[in-house]
Amino acid sequence: MRYLDPKNDITFKRVFGEHPNLLRSFLNSIMPFDDGVWIDELEYLPLELLPESILQKQTIVDVRCIDNHKRQFIVEMQMIFTQAFFSRVLFNAAKIFSRQLSRGEKYLKLSPVYSLNIVNDDMGFQSPGYFHHYQILDVQFPQRKLNGIEYVFIEIPKFKAANLTEKKIGVLWLKYLAMIENKKYPIPEEMMQVPEIAKAIQLLEESSYTVEELEKYDKYWDVVRTQASMLHDAEAKGLETGKQIGKEIGMEIGVENTTVNVIVRCYNQGLSLSLMEAISGRSQDEILSVLESEVPNFDRQSFLKV
Repeated sequence: MRYLDPKNDITFKRVFGEHPNLLRSFLNSIMPFDDGVWIDELEYLPLELLPESILQKQTIVDVRCIDNHKRQFIVEMQMIFTQAFFSRVLFNAAKIFSRQLSRGEKYLKLSPVYSLNIVNDDMGFQSPGYFHHYQILDVQFPQRKLNGIEYVFIEIPKFKAANLTEKKIGVLWLKYLAMIENKKYPIPEEMMQVPEIAKAIQLLEESSYTVEELEKYDKYWDVVRTQASMLHDAEAKGLETGKQIGKEIGMEIGVENTTVNVIVRCYNQGLSLSLMEAISGRSQDEILSVLESEVPNFDRQSFLKV
């Protein structure tokens, strides 16, 4: 049996965006619920925050849901890490938290928001641990916590390196995400013994996807490989920001005109605004200003809606 990679946008959304019982099992086994209140039921919420374009995949929230305790969850599979990712994660969670109230409602009605981010890349943390849990704490008295928004980041490469042999459901779910990679795979028996994970594995069978879905699946990997290659080449050339396009477009550090060329080149290649930001080192407003002045018939509003 050939299995597709669950980290792909197509498969990840099929498994966790269409099957609430699988998402519930995943969240209950992964999230650090210190109050001991588990998710019994959940429902999906619309993804109205961000555009749904494959070229903008680095900015898409994959799943958004709310549980029976009114807690909201944002779940995202991120293939390529850039520093802009942190700002976007903070922004999305804060936006969802603030949108809970209608005008005139009391702040006490606000419920917690959890942002879960599975990252298939090294995030640059100077530690071997793969699980990172962020809360809002008092610096002098860390036991004092502001309830409201919490963030969890899971680094898949570090999870692989840990080579965990535990059979806890949370570990098995992460093995599901980390180890099944677009190939025939001898599924460990302990994974098949968990009904939810067994079902999630079944949903990866290549034969269950249409030709059109498989084409989208392959296209997604093409985009990811292209973007990763550009970032890798830039880093290898030792450029100042570590995220700027290399010598192939004649870049000279600190030369304003060349930075403009970088932005225009990125636009012509169909890259997302967030990736342009990471590559050029310029803010999104600066990038949009450059495009308006350098690209004939550039339409800011249409570009932002893509």
